[in-house]
Amino acid sequence: MDKIAQVPTNIITGALGVGKTTLIQALLKAKPSDERWAVLVNEFGEIGVDGALLSSPEDKGVFIREVPGGCMCCTSGLPMQIALNMLLAKAKPHRLLIEPTGLGHPKEVLQTLTAEHYQGVLDVGTTLTLIDPRKLASKRWREHQTFQEQLQVADHIVATKSDLYEQDLIPELQAYLNTLEITDTPISLAEQGEIDINILFGQSKYQQTVNENSHSHSHSAIEHSHNITAPAVGSIKVANNGEGHYSFGWICSPTLIFNYKLVMDTLFTVAVDRLKAVIITEQGVLACNISDGCVSVNIVAQEAVDSRIEFITEDEQLALQTSEKIETVFGLASE
Repeated sequence: MDKIAQVPTNIITGALGVGKTTLIQALLKAKPSDERWAVLVNEFGEIGVDGALLSSPEDKGVFIREVPGGCMCCTSGLPMQIALNMLLAKAKPHRLLIEPTGLGHPKEVLQTLTAEHYQGVLDVGTTLTLIDPRKLASKRWREHQTFQEQLQVADHIVATKSDLYEQDLIPELQAYLNTLEITDTPISLAEQGEIDINILFGQSKYQQTVNENSHSHSHSAIEHSHNITAPAVGSIKVANNGEGHYSFGWICSPTLIFNYKLVMDTLFTVAVDRLKAVIITEQGVLACNISDGCVSVNIVAQEAVDSRIEFITEDEQLALQTSEKIETVFGLASE
C-alpha cells in the first residue's frame, strides 16, 4: 500500500448558512479530473445531511465522510480522527477538504490537524473562512466569539452570496475586520459558491503553541450516534443541543415516498435558522436548503439511499414547535 504523505489539506469554515456546502460542491466540480479529493464534513446535528448533498460517485474521484454530532474539536479526540484516518486510507487523496460545523471552533481543529501524529501525513494549507457580509448588520453576529475566531484563523476570507448584495458591502466587511486587527488577510468574492481554485494552494499561517488552551463549552449529554442508518420502515428521530442551539433530525426508510406538494408547502413555512434535507418524493429526490428565511429546493439527479431532514435554531420553543409540525405533517417518529 502506498504511503499517505503530505496530503494538501484545507479547512473551509464559516457561520451557519454562509454557503460552505455550496462552495465545496463548486470546488469538487472544478477539481482536476485525474485527482482524488476527500471531504470530511462535521455537522452540529446528529443525522448528517451534507454527505448526501455533496454525494458524488467515488469513481469520479470524490470521497466523502461525515462526523455528525456537534463541534468537531470536541470529537477530535476519537470520532474525528477515526473518520479522518479511514477516509485517508480509502481515498489516498491528492487533496483533503475539511468542513467544520458553523458552530465549531476552527482553532481546535487546526490543533488536531497539526498535532504530532499527523505531521508528515497532512500538509495544512489555506484555511478559508466564508462570511455573508449582510450578517454584519446584526450586533449578535459582530460580537459572537466563534464568528470572530473563524475570521481570525483565516488565511483567505471569502465573501459569499455576492450576487445577492444590493450594494458593495466589502468596505463594511473590511472596517469590521480592522476592529478585530485583521488587516492583511486577502478577501475574495464568491457567486453561487464559485471561487478561483488556486486560492487553495497557499500555506497556513497557523502555528501551534505549547500549552495552547482549548475552549470551554458544553453539549448535551446524549451519546452521539455516528453510525445511524435508516430503519427498514418508518423513521428515527435524534436531537442535539449545545452552543445555545437546538437541532432535531429524522432519517427515514427508503420505502417512505413523500408527497412533493406537501413537502414544498411545509418547508416554505418553516422559520428556523437552518434546515437541510434530502427527501424522496414521487417527483424525484429533493435537495432542500433553508437559511436566513431563504428556501432553495432542487430536484437532484442522483438517487438517495434514504430521506433525511434536520434543522437548527437558537429558540428552544421554536425547535419544539417545528419538530412537532414536521412529525405531524410527514408522519415521522416523535421519539
